[in-house]
Amino acid sequence: MKRAGSLYNRISSYVNLCEAYNKAVRGKQKRREVIKFRDDFDANIQKIRRQLIEKDLDVGDYHFFRVNDPKPRDICAASFAERVLHHAIMNVCNHALESYAIFDSYACRKGKGAPKALARACEFAGRYGWYLKLDIRKYFDSIDHDIMLRLLARRIKDNDLLNLFGDILETYHKKCGKGLPIGNLISQHLANFYLGYFDHWVKEARMIKGYVRYMDDFILFGNTKSDLKSKYLQVKKFLKSELRLELKSNFQLNKCKYGVPFLGYRAFAAKILLSQASRKRFIRKFRKYEERFLNGKWSAEELVIHMEPLIEFTKHADTLNFRRTIIKGTRVSF
Repeated sequence: MKRAGSLYNRISSYVNLCEAYNKAVRGKQKRREVIKFRDDFDANIQKIRRQLIEKDLDVGDYHFFRVNDPKPRDICAASFAERVLHHAIMNVCNHALESYAIFDSYACRKGKGAPKALARACEFAGRYGWYLKLDIRKYFDSIDHDIMLRLLARRIKDNDLLNLFGDILETYHKKCGKGLPIGNLISQHLANFYLGYFDHWVKEARMIKGYVRYMDDFILFGNTKSDLKSKYLQVKKFLKSELRLELKSNFQLNKCKYGVPFLGYRAFAAKILLSQASRKRFIRKFRKYEERFLNGKWSAEELVIHMEPLIEFTKHADTLNFRRTIIKGTRVSF
């Protein structure tokens, strides 16, 4: 496959940087750092452009914080100027990465996403008798920088751009030469790209038709338990030897008729249900948000901002009666 070249100079164009700003600012117009950047917009855009031209980028200005939903994660947020840079890079590089992706990879891709990944899982649940659900142990922290750069070099023949990716990778290490910071646009796209090599092995070397992946959560489908057990050992060996990744030990191997656990749901051939953990999390967060509004900590606008995505998550499953039951007991008028 032909490698993409002559990309770096396109990243630094004024038009591309302005487009990158417009993407980075969505939903964040009221934040202090965004207002500060916008107050001296042209000078800030020109600063990023000059750094790109001179190949002297100011990267790695991260702010770290922890979230606990659904499990503890250390989030690494780049400065707003660096987020603009990330969007500028992806505006130009996305096609080179996207063209390598297989059909059944659903994270960080336009026209894909979690709902379509779920629909595909339902389709496979109707075709096959068994599923093998796997995910990777500490995935973002385990991504190997050298392997990443080698994989990128197979898709991109622009040395300046490869050096830029190398500089960005160098800003974060969980262990020596390993790790991507969770929370950055570049990290999301590179993490999805990294497992593209595994995707091609699954589809082309192993000829597995029933396969769906959303970032590091993936499912293999088959008609016998023994066949999937054999594939588990092959997958484990490939990920360890080729990508330096380890599978979590708590894999799930079961019949599709009992529902396939995926992305906080259970996918059946003809329906999607919320997982038990997702139902509990919905109730807990719904009550917490309600309490914050009733105690005067949140305005009605802030309540809606938080409630909308919470409720939207449940709408991908058959949850109408569940939502009605929870909302019926609320002390807030919707």
